[in-house]
Amino acid sequence: MNIIDLTVNELQEKLKNKELTIKEITQAYVDRINEKEKDVEAFVTTLTDEALNKAEEIQKKIDEGEINGDLAGIPIGIKDNINTKGVKTTCSSKMLENFVSPYDATVMQKINSENMINLGKLNMDEFAMGSSTETSYFKTTKNPWDLNRVPGGSSGGSAAAVASGMVPWALGSDTGGSIRQPASFCGVVGLKPTYGLVSRYGLVAFASSLDQIGPITKDVKDAAILLNLIAGYDEKDTTSVNMEKKDYVKALTGDVKGLKIGVPKEFFGEGINEEVKNSLKEAINKYKELGAEVEEFSLNVAEYALATYYIIACAEASSNLGRFDGIRYTYRTSEFKDLKELFKKSRSEGFGDEVKRRIILGTYVLSSGYYDAYYKKAQKVRTMVMNEFNKGFEKYDVILTPTSPTVAFGIGEKSGNPLEMYLADICTVSINIAGVPGISIPCGVDSNGMPIGMQIVGNKFEEEKILNVAYTLEKEIKFREKYKPEFKK
Repeated sequence: MNIIDLTVNELQEKLKNKELTIKEITQAYVDRINEKEKDVEAFVTTLTDEALNKAEEIQKKIDEGEINGDLAGIPIGIKDNINTKGVKTTCSSKMLENFVSPYDATVMQKINSENMINLGKLNMDEFAMGSSTETSYFKTTKNPWDLNRVPGGSSGGSAAAVASGMVPWALGSDTGGSIRQPASFCGVVGLKPTYGLVSRYGLVAFASSLDQIGPITKDVKDAAILLNLIAGYDEKDTTSVNMEKKDYVKALTGDVKGLKIGVPKEFFGEGINEEVKNSLKEAINKYKELGAEVEEFSLNVAEYALATYYIIACAEASSNLGRFDGIRYTYRTSEFKDLKELFKKSRSEGFGDEVKRRIILGTYVLSSGYYDAYYKKAQKVRTMVMNEFNKGFEKYDVILTPTSPTVAFGIGEKSGNPLEMYLADICTVSINIAGVPGISIPCGVDSNGMPIGMQIVGNKFEEEKILNVAYTLEKEIKFREKYKPEFKK
């Protein structure tokens, strides 16, 4: 038995039956980090020594009956834009290179309350701006399936760490596809919850009306387990929705008979790789065999969504990143004559090119002469996108699309062309604009053995439906049993 191949639900079973100890599990992941981190480069900060000490401490408390709980002693990795008390939270930026968070994000409080073990903070695109994890100030994370390819972004470190077996699961954040797209590229499961379901308190904001924290896991059941933990109302987050708690694990019935699945033809048009289309067609046929009703329909949002997303996201980024000024807790330039030069040089030196590009674009669309032409119009289109999804969900239980138009591309292949890079998010951004949940699961591989992701989208606060639809296909195709990352060089 190889511990790092087990899902969290399998680890829980082994702990319950006393077939494994917490120390054995933690040691297996620490050994894997020591073995694979030099190739994959998924971590900004590793906490391996602390993890081993905590494993001993938690095991002792369990043995003495002081603590219990299904998640006690389970390791996890955390994206480096989620505040973690006493640990660096850098957002993979020079601007926050030495920032140690004085408090825990709400999701971290929940993880700590369950006595889980943090293995470290995971690499990302700087301030979550990117689709490849190439904009990180510290390092470029590699895709475990092929080390010459990107893992996706911005949660590339989280997805690569799960895929390579360095963590059993991880938290990421998703502004326009940043959980689902890297999950697709790395052959793992990535869930973006409904906006407002999971507290954003303690998440370093990129675009406040779009960001959501969510799980990246080995299988769908693990995603449901982690969502059970992190979902819920938080009075510290004004966008948090107060609603009755659900048990997402209980929703995993494996039955889709009579379920109505809508397939939007616009998401299968020009620009979508043929092998991606073929893999999704096989999945669609499988759903039909299992008794689901599948129908093609028109969801006319794709051509507007990308422009709308980048206007809104950059506008909000421009506003949110104004706080990083070199005065308080951020990077400060060493030489300056006056306050104006301090601001200018600190921000010029502290931010990378992609972040500066988006700040400038956001400031432009919010400026007095262009606000109505761009930002106001984008907000109107946002309402139109929401309405299109609402119409779709009047007829269908879930909507099925590709997660990404292609499989993982080569490192450096698109980094010189921002527009081409932005198109990597064409299938995911509309879900954030509408505020609905989406999950990406692997549904096959291409001719080079690279994973292909399928996206299942649900109506607001209907995570249980998309989780069950994903779980049903996962059980049928058994992706994890057939395919494993090869760490090709």
